[in-house]
Amino acid sequence: MNDPQASGSPSPVLEAGTSDSPSPAAHPSVADAGAGRAGATEARPSFIFFGVTAAISLVADIGTKVWAEITLLHRSSHPIVLIEDHLQLTLAYNPGGAWGLLQDASEQLRKPFFVLVSMAAILFIVSLYGRLMPGQRALKWGLPLFWGGALGNLADRITRSQVIDFIDYRADWIRWMNEQIASVVGTWSVTDHWPTFNVADIAICVGVGLMAVDMFTSRRGPIEADEPAPLTQKSVAPEAPEAPEYSKGATGALSDAPER
Repeated sequence: MNDPQASGSPSPVLEAGTSDSPSPAAHPSVADAGAGRAGATEARPSFIFFGVTAAISLVADIGTKVWAEITLLHRSSHPIVLIEDHLQLTLAYNPGGAWGLLQDASEQLRKPFFVLVSMAAILFIVSLYGRLMPGQRALKWGLPLFWGGALGNLADRITRSQVIDFIDYRADWIRWMNEQIASVVGTWSVTDHWPTFNVADIAICVGVGLMAVDMFTSRRGPIEADEPAPLTQKSVAPEAPEAPEYSKGATGALSDAPER
């Protein structure tokens, strides 16, 4: 009688298991799928980009102010006209803030106030930039522009206690806007002249505008890359095949044999 266990031929159960079991490397795992998706997503804004953008804004502001003082200092009565009756370059010094804020206040009050406000804004911008998400492209540009402009005006207030302005703009829409304000605020002066400004003010206004854009367009909620990858049929390990019926019969016959 041939003993199945003493035979040199391999067991049918082992042959079925080895021939039908797929290699684990043939199917991607859940971790590999998640890593692939995470690698394909956009990275968070870096502070290198923040520093370069802010530096360009700051250098442009300081450079144009130096040029304005050298070129326009002795041309107060003969400004450089760029667009007749609308845009010209003329040197002005503003000891106060926007629209003459605290212009008539004492130096002991005005300078510490503007320095503290500017430093608080600068620290807030840096803190906010560190928490940006990859999809917030408007703030990625707006925050460093605002930061560079704030640094430019802060440097003026620390070194000379007043800000250099040289861009002078007039327009009919400014007069119309002032007329609307004067209808509500009786002491408001009606003019077509916008307060003289500089490059730092432009950078700050652009930065604030981009912040407003982000407020209305930024997508809220979890980032898609942070969501776990769904389980698929390929990512689940296959079950071992069931042993054939004839092998079960042989095993049963051996177990029913009388003990010797």
